[in-house]
Amino acid sequence: MENLTQLVSVITPVHAPSIEHLSGAYASLVKQEMPDGWDWQWLVQEDGQTGALNGVLPDDSRISIGGGRPGGPGVARTLALSRVAGQHVKVLDADDQLTPGALARDIAAFEAHPQIGWTTSRVLDLMPDGSTLGWDKDPEGGTIGRGAVLAFWQANGYRSQLHPATLCIRRDLLLALGGWMALPASEDTGLLLAASAISDGYFTREHGLLYRKWPGQVTSQASHREPVEYEGRMKIIEARAVALASMLPSGLPLTPAA
Repeated sequence: MENLTQLVSVITPVHAPSIEHLSGAYASLVKQEMPDGWDWQWLVQEDGQTGALNGVLPDDSRISIGGGRPGGPGVARTLALSRVAGQHVKVLDADDQLTPGALARDIAAFEAHPQIGWTTSRVLDLMPDGSTLGWDKDPEGGTIGRGAVLAFWQANGYRSQLHPATLCIRRDLLLALGGWMALPASEDTGLLLAASAISDGYFTREHGLLYRKWPGQVTSQASHREPVEYEGRMKIIEARAVALASMLPSGLPLTPAA
């Protein structure tokens, strides 16, 4: 990894129940065939400082393990930003897996469309029995105009047409937005909407992620949809995206990364 500008930094927040799935996430990274001159680094960040990751991951120079005071996945992700060396930052939850070619497709989108700030892709739900389920309402592939994600989200009951767990975002844009939102959940949705409010993006029709469905999944817990907090999170996410769009009516001009 001599040329650090040709690097995708993959950030994975971890809490105790999801550690058992890290081996699958790692295996999906190892299987990635990267374009010439590119590599990945994996920033695994414990949401806490328990030492639970000691001895869990293999000896791979591309892996960087960190920890910090517990604050939820958004805090863990943002703390991991201090170790990012790549020009693109890829989201990968501890219980999910990338599909073959996912990182290469992200890189290709950025290279073909230098005006975009982020990419997403289709998702397959990975069920407990190993089967997969898709969604039949994905948008067409190609560029996603600034503001389109927010407009869809507002018109469809706080549901995005894009999956935030597939996000790959330019490092400079991510830092300009302050990392992930300081929310107990939905921080990845908040980042996607904020980025899309000020920058064009790209959607890849190929499936880029296996999104694991299992009992310990944070988004499957009743607390994730507790009405008062849920409504509050959605209002904060919306207000931030609207404010960014209003303050930067022409969007955020991006130039190709050096």
